[in-house]
Amino acid sequence: MQLYTEAPSRQELHFPGGNVKFTSTRIFTSSSNEERAQCYRVLDENGELVIDNDSLKITKELAVKMYTNMATLQVMDTIFYEAQRQGRISFYMTTIGEEAINIASAAALSNNDFVFPQYREPGVLLWRGFTLQEFANQLFGNKHDYGKGRQMPIHYGSKKHNYITVSSTVATQIPHAVGAAYSMKMEKQDSCTITYFGDGGSSPGDFPAGLNFSAVMEVPVIFFCRNNGWAISAPISDQLRGDGIVVRGKAYGIPSIRVDGNDALAVYSAVYEARKMAIEKQTPVLIEALTYRAGNHSTSDDSTRYRSDCSVDEIERWRHDQNPIKRFGKWIENKGWWSNDAESQHQNTIKKELAQAIQNAEQEEKPPVADMFNNVYDVSPINLSEQEDSLQNTIKKHAQEYPNNIPL
Repeated sequence: MQLYTEAPSRQELHFPGGNVKFTSTRIFTSSSNEERAQCYRVLDENGELVIDNDSLKITKELAVKMYTNMATLQVMDTIFYEAQRQGRISFYMTTIGEEAINIASAAALSNNDFVFPQYREPGVLLWRGFTLQEFANQLFGNKHDYGKGRQMPIHYGSKKHNYITVSSTVATQIPHAVGAAYSMKMEKQDSCTITYFGDGGSSPGDFPAGLNFSAVMEVPVIFFCRNNGWAISAPISDQLRGDGIVVRGKAYGIPSIRVDGNDALAVYSAVYEARKMAIEKQTPVLIEALTYRAGNHSTSDDSTRYRSDCSVDEIERWRHDQNPIKRFGKWIENKGWWSNDAESQHQNTIKKELAQAIQNAEQEEKPPVADMFNNVYDVSPINLSEQEDSLQNTIKKHAQEYPNNIPL
């Protein structure tokens, strides 16, 4: 009688996807979120450092500029929001509670890095030198608007500042940023791209496609997710069951970090290091900034209609106790870099500049009618030329129906 014995079982095998170890125990990965990914923080709620002060490399000049830009963004939001309510502009979106995400991330970047924003990052453009007058021109859609009045308000864009024009279509900017970063890699540029999106922006297919392509092709792009708890009216609990956004990075082979989005120093530190990694190691990096949308989604929204489970006290707590400007302000005050007098002077100056900017923008002419048709084709097609001629003739024929000063 012949005995047969099985060959020794391999404990490890190299599959095309990598080495794996075998086990005879049937184990499924856990779906529990009890042990959540940790969140990086530098300043506590009282503006006190929770790390060694010597490890924090930030100058007085940089810190004061960050604070004044955050304060300017807050005043800008307040006044432009009121202008919309007065009927002077048609639409606006605020960044209430997300000022640190805007300014601190921008401070950690180089102006050579390309920004692919969503629609809640005007502070990045502010940091790069976009003036209050330029913001007002865009919102009013006058002849000085770089979009020639063809974009809705808050769709800012600036070739000078490497800030790609905003599009309201959710998440389309993510693969765009990846493609641009791939180009930078091929041209061996000492720069990267960064793309901003909300937690809702992680739901469309653009997000996983962008992550996977960037990881496989090893491109220098920073994915910056503002997890503010709400995708318009959809709470985060209705969007996903996993532990937020940061855990998805590992699945795609991307170094990732979760950061306190209301802590300006933590955001600055995380983005600074992420940029360094992206360029030196030619790798994508994912950052999830936890924050809270303390305002309405936009001026077309009334969040009290769907935030019924949230108490007024909760919203006010995020507006005040967790205010990123207040937290960062305490820190620079404690260091002797800022004072109440400096605060008052800055607030008064910005309010006056904004009032003047709005007045100037309102008084300017609208873009000429011809701007509805140019800068799209190198040579205008016949059908588009015919449409332009038809519109011009209509305006002349019914001049009484149009403003006397409409530029043709």
